[in-house]
This record gives sequence, C-alpha cells and structure tokens, in this order.
Amino acid sequence: MAQFTLYNKHSAPPSSDSTRVDCDHVPLCSINDVQLRFLVPDDLTEVRQLCQEWFPIDYPLSWYEDITSSTRFFALAAVYNLAIIGLIVAEIKPYRNVNKEDKGILPDSMGRSADVGYILSLGVHRSHRRNGIGSLLLDALMNHLTTAERHSVKAIFLHTLTTNQPAIFFYEKRRFTLHSFLPYYYNIRGKGKDGFTYVNYINGGHPPWTLLDHIKHYASKVRHTSSLCAWLTGRVQLVVRWFYHKLLTRFNFIE
Repeated sequence: MAQFTLYNKHSAPPSSDSTRVDCDHVPLCSINDVQLRFLVPDDLTEVRQLCQEWFPIDYPLSWYEDITSSTRFFALAAVYNLAIIGLIVAEIKPYRNVNKEDKGILPDSMGRSADVGYILSLGVHRSHRRNGIGSLLLDALMNHLTTAERHSVKAIFLHTLTTNQPAIFFYEKRRFTLHSFLPYYYNIRGKGKDGFTYVNYINGGHPPWTLLDHIKHYASKVRHTSSLCAWLTGRVQLVVRWFYHKLLTRFNFIE
C-alpha cells in the first residue's frame, strides 16, 4: 500500500524541493508526493470549483458547507503541491436511516443494529488520474471503517450512473459488487438518468440470503448431519463388536 502523510492545512506540509506550480501542467511523479488531510472551511471555494468540473450533479452551497465543516462527514482531500487534486466524501450512519431504495443491502436481523458507510463523492483531477489517487483515498476510508471502533459498520455502498464506465470498472476492481438497478435515479439538467448501487461488505457483513443461499445452507446441514450419523453408526458398530467379542470369550471360558 502506498505511504502517505496526514497533515493539517494550517500547518506546514512535509518538506519538499518542489515549488508550487499549477497542477494542470505538472505530472504526478510519485504517489509518495501526495498528502492526505481532512477538509476545512477554507477549502469550500476550491472544492466547489473542482466538484463542478468533475461531476454532472449540481450540489447546493449548503452541501459544500457541510462537508468542509461538519464532523458528520468523512471528507478527505488528496493534496499535491498545496493544491487539492482529489477528494472522497462519505457518511457513516445507522442502516435503519438509509433511503428506501437501499434497504435491501443488509439482512433485517443484522440491519437493526448495524451502521453503513455511504460514499457521496469520489473524484480526482483529470490531469492526475490513473496515478492511484482514487485508490489511496478509498483505502483511507476502508482503513477508517475496518478498525475495532467501527466494527458496527457492515457495508460501504454508493450510487453511480449506469453510463459511468470508468467508475464502475474502478469499484468492481476494488471488490464492490452490483446490488441494484435504479431507474431514473438521477435528475441531471432536467433529464432522468439511471443509476446503479454498488456495495462492499466489511466487518462480517453480508447481503440478505436468497432462496439459493437457504438451499445451500440446509444442504450443508444435511451433509453435516449425514456425516455425524455415519460417525455414530461406526462407533455403535465398534461397541457391538467389542461386546460380542467379550461375550464369546466369556462363554468359551465357561465351557
């Protein structure tokens, strides 16, 4: 896994020989040149500009205010030469509070006490894509959610456009699985667009069982029971043989 450094925006980043230049014209030399830090209110304007360039959805100003100031969100920025080149925004919430279309992610019995992580946004500056920045940000979130303190988080999920093939390829490569199809989920510039829900199960989480899962479970129980019965039968046969041998020996001795 790539090494990175977390630092506060208002403190000096790790020393570097490079000077600040426009990141649009500077290729990323090494993933080790990237630092990760949480968003702060001063990032609002920069983050808003980047999201407007990256995503087709128009987020309200209040959303940017929330992700740059509220501890409710896991909002992490990837910084290169003091400029934000990537970010991930996620929210951890009780499973019982998810929207109706996402209720089938966990079994009801598990969902009553479980939390889930929801990725609202993950983006990387166009000139720095395919350098591992997205993976670096996603790894940071995964590491955060798989600690002992976050063991109640049983799944991480997200929504994406069905036409967003790069995102679909990225998440499938990172072991996210397609959970559901959401017709007309997005409203982009007045037009309805279809979406997908992708899920990655963590900390022992799993999807609700299907009929096939129940059949496999009971078949396994039957196989286990059959094996146990065969073992018991063998033991009983040994005891009977031993008792029969002892009985014959006793009669022979009496004669």
